[in-house]
Amino acid sequence: MALRTGTVVKAQTNLYEVRLDGDGQVVLCALRGRLRRQAGDVLTGDRVEVTVQEGGAAIERVLPRRNRLIRPPVANVDRVLLVQSLQEPDPVPILMDRILVQAEALDLPVVIAFTKLDRLVAAAGDPLPGWAARLVEGYRQAGYPVHRVAAPKGWGLEELAAALREGITVVAGPSGAGKSTLLNALKPGLNLATGDVSRKLGRGRHTTRFVELLPLTGEGWVADTPGFSRLELPELEPEELGDLWPEIRREAAGCRFRGCLHRSEPGCAVRAARDAGRIAAWRYQNYLVLLAELEERLAERYR
Repeated sequence: MALRTGTVVKAQTNLYEVRLDGDGQVVLCALRGRLRRQAGDVLTGDRVEVTVQEGGAAIERVLPRRNRLIRPPVANVDRVLLVQSLQEPDPVPILMDRILVQAEALDLPVVIAFTKLDRLVAAAGDPLPGWAARLVEGYRQAGYPVHRVAAPKGWGLEELAAALREGITVVAGPSGAGKSTLLNALKPGLNLATGDVSRKLGRGRHTTRFVELLPLTGEGWVADTPGFSRLELPELEPEELGDLWPEIRREAAGCRFRGCLHRSEPGCAVRAARDAGRIAAWRYQNYLVLLAELEERLAERYR
C-alpha cells in the first residue's frame, strides 16, 4: 500500500483534512494505530504520511516538525501576521508587544498589518495623525515590516499579499481588529465570518472556532485562528527579555555591564538609544512593564 505525503489543513475531533502533495487533493483522514491514542499530537500544519484506499484514508505517521505553537495549536509555522486596527478597537501596544515577545521566543518572523486605515485618512498615502504615526514608526524602528491597510478600499493589500506568498502564516491580534475581513480581501472567496465590534465592550466578538489552513495567493497558507486579548509571556529569565526586543538586542552590545537589564544600570546603551530617539520611548516603557512581570513571577517561584 503506497504512502503519500501531505499537510494537515484542518484538525477536528478525530478527523483531519489533509492536502496531498502533487495533485493537491484534500482527503478526510482518520488516525491509524497508536496515533488514535495521541490524537492531540496531530496538529494543523503537520506534515504527514497517509494511505488512501477505497474504504477511506488514514494518517500513518507525523513527520518531524520545524516548530509547534501551543496557542493556537499549529505546526511548521513560517511567520506571524500581527493584525491591529488603528481604530475601533484602538491599538493596545502592550498586547502587541506580548505577541511579539512570544513570536521572538519561537524565532518566528513577524509582519505587522495596521488595519482600518481609511477611518483615519482620506487616501492611502496621507500622513497619519501624530499618535498613529508614532506607533507605526516605533515598530518600523524596531525592525518589523509594517503595512498600513484598508481592506474595503484595497489599500496596501498587494504589498501585504507579497509578504505572505510562501509558507504558513499564523494570524494573531485582538478580536475586532479585522483579521477575517483582511483575509477575505487578500483571498476573495474565503467568505470567512466577520464580527462587529461590541459598542459596550469596545472589542470584537470571536468569529473563528478552530484552526484551519486557508490558501493564499502563490504557495502561501494562512492559519485562521481564534482571537485573543491576552498572551502569557513564555518562561524566561528577566535578563533574557531584552534579547526578544529587536531594538534592545541591537543596542545592548554597547552596554557597560554584561547582563544589563537596561533599567537603571550606569553606562546603559539601550537607555541612551531611547534618549536619542533610536528606540521608541513607549516601546521601552512596555519592556519595563514586562520585565517587572517576569521578576514578579520569578519571586513567586521562590516564595
